[in-house]
Amino acid sequence: MPPNTTASTGQQPGKSGRRKGRKARLIVLVLVLALIGGVAYGSYWSISTVRASFPQTKGTLTLKGLSGPVEVKRDNYGIPQIYASSDADLFMAQGYVQAQDRFYEMDVRRHMASGRLSEMFGKSQVDNDEFLRTLGWDRVAKQEYDTKLSATTKKYLQAYAEGVNSYLQGKDGEDISLEYAALGFTNDYKPQAWTPVDSISWLKAMAWDLRGNMQDEIDRALLTSRLGPKQIADLYPQYPYSRNKAIVQEGQYSELAGAFQQGGTSGSSGTNGTSGTNGTGGTSTGTASGGSGTSGTASGAGGTASGASGTAGLDSQLGGLTRVLDDLPPAVGVNGDGIGSNSWVVGGKHTISGKPLLANDPHLSPSLPSVWYQMGLHCRSVSSTCQYDVSGYTFAGMPGVIIGHNQDIAWGMTNSGVDVTDLYLEKITGDGYLYDGKIKPFETREETIKVAGGSPKKIVVRETNNGPLLSDRDEELVKVGRKATVDTAAPDRGDGYGVALRWTALQPGTTMDAVFAMDKAKNWTDFRKAASRFEVPSQNLIYADNEHIGYTLPGKIPMREESDNGSIPAPGWDPEYRWTGYIPQAALPYEYDPERGYIVTANQAVIDSDKYPYTLTADWGYGARSQRITDLIQSKIKDGGKISTDDMRQMQLDNSSEVARLLVPTLLKIDPENKDVREAQKLLEGWDYTQDADSAAAAYFNAVWRNVLKLAFGNKLPKELRPKGQCLWVEPVNTTGPADEAEKVRECGQRDPDKAQPDGGDRWFEVVRKLMDQPDSEWWSTPKVGTRPAAHNRDQLFKRAMIDARWELTAKLGKDIDSWSWGRLHRLFLKNQTLGTAGPEFIQYALNRGPWELGGGEATVNATGWNAAGGYGVVWVPSMRMVVNLGDLDKSKWINLTGASGHAYSAHYVDQTDKWADGELLPWAFSDQAVEKSTSDKLVLKP
Repeated sequence: MPPNTTASTGQQPGKSGRRKGRKARLIVLVLVLALIGGVAYGSYWSISTVRASFPQTKGTLTLKGLSGPVEVKRDNYGIPQIYASSDADLFMAQGYVQAQDRFYEMDVRRHMASGRLSEMFGKSQVDNDEFLRTLGWDRVAKQEYDTKLSATTKKYLQAYAEGVNSYLQGKDGEDISLEYAALGFTNDYKPQAWTPVDSISWLKAMAWDLRGNMQDEIDRALLTSRLGPKQIADLYPQYPYSRNKAIVQEGQYSELAGAFQQGGTSGSSGTNGTSGTNGTGGTSTGTASGGSGTSGTASGAGGTASGASGTAGLDSQLGGLTRVLDDLPPAVGVNGDGIGSNSWVVGGKHTISGKPLLANDPHLSPSLPSVWYQMGLHCRSVSSTCQYDVSGYTFAGMPGVIIGHNQDIAWGMTNSGVDVTDLYLEKITGDGYLYDGKIKPFETREETIKVAGGSPKKIVVRETNNGPLLSDRDEELVKVGRKATVDTAAPDRGDGYGVALRWTALQPGTTMDAVFAMDKAKNWTDFRKAASRFEVPSQNLIYADNEHIGYTLPGKIPMREESDNGSIPAPGWDPEYRWTGYIPQAALPYEYDPERGYIVTANQAVIDSDKYPYTLTADWGYGARSQRITDLIQSKIKDGGKISTDDMRQMQLDNSSEVARLLVPTLLKIDPENKDVREAQKLLEGWDYTQDADSAAAAYFNAVWRNVLKLAFGNKLPKELRPKGQCLWVEPVNTTGPADEAEKVRECGQRDPDKAQPDGGDRWFEVVRKLMDQPDSEWWSTPKVGTRPAAHNRDQLFKRAMIDARWELTAKLGKDIDSWSWGRLHRLFLKNQTLGTAGPEFIQYALNRGPWELGGGEATVNATGWNAAGGYGVVWVPSMRMVVNLGDLDKSKWINLTGASGHAYSAHYVDQTDKWADGELLPWAFSDQAVEKSTSDKLVLKP
């Protein structure tokens, strides 16, 4: 029963185009009579069981440890605003309130982060726990707490834990959450006290899902089994800097790193606290070109860089690692693949209010409850003893606010995608590994995994100087490591090669310090100083205050030798592939008050590689969303136009498909003979490329796009990248053209459909865009299958895709195209993290919600992502949306994917989802007067 969320998400700006589709629920009656098969268990759930865990939100409670009274004011959506007179009281109350609403979620997450899921869910989670123990997030979190964090941060973490534990005191599991009552039928699990380390461990889980290009590194190596260097280069084109602008265009970094500075007014608050770094910035300049794309790196993927990357042995090894990663529960994302976000800030010269506006909508796996928790933390009087007046989004289980605004500034985040992970092949011999011509002993530790309803299991974790051996956690990896063929420069295989992971998050850091510092920052200088401590995960941070806007890239980002740009697994035995240090914080790009008056971050390149001496990554997002947002802003401000808060909201809902804009003109020129295909083709005539939920044209186009990708690329990829259940007679290795039937081999896909390739994201937009000018490329060839014709050029393959799409949608939606709509294909299901995915049917019925039929799509601004290799269901969503109005903070707006509560039958379980799906935002009260006016429930916590 992993806490695995495989949902889909989407967004539709109008109610008319969306069918809610939610099942009518006989809430208490179903629970009383049938939930969890009461007869089978000899018990049933009563109304009192269902309501027992609902939090008290009115009246007075005593909270031991407080120094003074604390007020908790909740609005009609159950969103809490906390008022206290000391920092410790504020964070203690935050822990208490979050535990009231979300403790089961918090408990599951800490068990995941510490590799202890088996304690809750039994032997089904042992493999996941083995892998998570090997990573050792909780060990690193403890080191962080003991050695890295400030005394003040520790004080806040302790206060938060005391608040959580005050809530738990004297309560049985069923008093805390409905799920514990379900677990009680098969498990005697009892919730344990919360610790400060539990909060820090969650940061490691978040960093894992936002870890960057590790999957691309694996995929590039796997591709060498079937494709040559040029073909791999085709699939990883260079970033289109001339068309899709980088984030930093007028910004700078420290003179110590090369004195790059252009235009605008970027310099005024410049280096603010980070300028004292040492002058190492000039090193590794030769690697800068690697940031522009991967066409150069791909050509080396089959050569000596990894020592084995072109072999069947390593293919199986890395395929095994991918299967382990597929099974691992995601913390906040889709196991690192395809995660994106939007954020942008517009300066006051372009807004109606004359003050900046800031928007953010992080794209993450849809989960129930939402990964985000909305709240406000207010000191009654801001002073040295009570320093916070902040409101926004945080994670249940973590004190402070992660994204939001305080009384002076606002900030948002998107994943930077910088390369902070490397896989290393390790030559293993006996009890050691080879490095620089010598055998070094492993660092080892023994871990005991407790298993609910079973015997404990002990494992030994081995680490090299590069990191933990992930290959120890998969038997296939060990076996095939013995078979890996390598080039003549590599050491003899002996007992085989292992695979180790080096990752910045496996070193203690200071991100928790950064959270508290950002929450109380008063200006750009404070914010940059705070951000410099935000080491992992590296995020694009946008900023606004009353007068200024800015961007900064923090993070612990490794530097590598010129021979290694981190794009493929590296030989761990060779010292030339070790990290050489970290990019100095002062050398990281930033931008402040650019002349253009706005900054857009949507996972595109941070800075043009020709203007920066360091390699940040070889795997940026390709900028489809960021450029669309830029175009929308420019269209509003041309001729002196001004942008409003609602304009920002409307931009978040933009459903325009850039790949449709590219392909539809060619699709309309094709003459399909079949009348039913021609009928479907006519849907594209006059279509404005907008993917509304009720659009039949969007449904047909996306089906055509999916089939174009499958025919041109998917059927030619190795089995390790293709979706499970897809078994094909495929072309021989190293060819993309049709072959004789006798030459073909049957292979079945091995990857989870939601993570398979080609996923249809903006990298594939760029692949197809470049091939459009090569109509006779071998990529456009596909063989005849049954009555479906073969194709030998672009237009023939497009015709075949149009035929296949027509009959696919006939099977899914019916022959009558008048009944087709994108939303019927593109649906969001919200699933409870644990029992909602693997519990008894009645439990799933009780805990899960959906479907919602949504608009939007892959790589659109309204990024309701779907994986073209696996189907049309939504796999990630705008997990929240916010627009901050710096002119009047009470005119800011926000929304969450679900609701404040994690209790399945609370009124606030999914009470924001309908509005979220309709593209609405809720009022976001901040001032004392506005919060008081919006308050519906008030709870006083007394010492």
